[in-house]
Amino acid sequence: MHYEKLFGIRYAITNYNEACALIIEKALSTENPKKFAVTPLAVHGLIEGYKNKILKSQINAIDLVVPDGQPIKWALNYFHHANLKDRVYGPTLMLHVLKASQTTGVKIFLYGSTENTIMKLRSFIQKKYPDANVVGIQADRFRESTKEEIELDRKTIINSGANIVFVGRGCPRQERWVAENKDYLPAVLIAVGAAFDFHAGNMEQAPSWMQRNGLEWLYRFTKEPKRLWRRYLITNSMFLGLFLVYAFKKVFSR
Repeated sequence: MHYEKLFGIRYAITNYNEACALIIEKALSTENPKKFAVTPLAVHGLIEGYKNKILKSQINAIDLVVPDGQPIKWALNYFHHANLKDRVYGPTLMLHVLKASQTTGVKIFLYGSTENTIMKLRSFIQKKYPDANVVGIQADRFRESTKEEIELDRKTIINSGANIVFVGRGCPRQERWVAENKDYLPAVLIAVGAAFDFHAGNMEQAPSWMQRNGLEWLYRFTKEPKRLWRRYLITNSMFLGLFLVYAFKKVFSR
């Protein structure tokens, strides 16, 4: 596995199997705290990091940033000849890790989203992966936590004995949380965003043909136009603009 920067963000050139194997390896290591964090980062997260220097630093402090999103895959292939065959999509990576956890004894903690969603997610895991060991859950407060609450959450996760914490707080709140907590917890922290809602059955994922062609954003926009129109207008336009600027520089440099 090697790493390449895209618009200032350090991505791992990897695939599902390789990323999952590394996550399980780190989760089972005896290093304490493990100080290992993962985020599948799509266009939205990339552009948020590009616009905000502090967030960019936090994202680049995450050990394994994987290319979630076809446009990210295409850009890495174009600028760095990464030869990526597929993206590493957060919801799918979560399923790979849950499946692997059944035979490795890894303990799982779920952090984020609403109480209802996280309970439905735990039920989904119990049905689909009966040998997966979910040792704790904590719903999001949907606000900034106090120092006392931060310490309480860390103690709760530590006392659960979890080796992996899936974090579903939405981008970029989850990346900030992962970066700020990875040095304090004896677990691998994985930011998976909308995976909680998808696997809990709250939202439908885009058809596979739309996912393959980088049109998942369009599908989600049709489901929540009032909430998502501004995000996609700004982030998609900025990504396209950056791609064209960097592509021009690449051609001009030749």
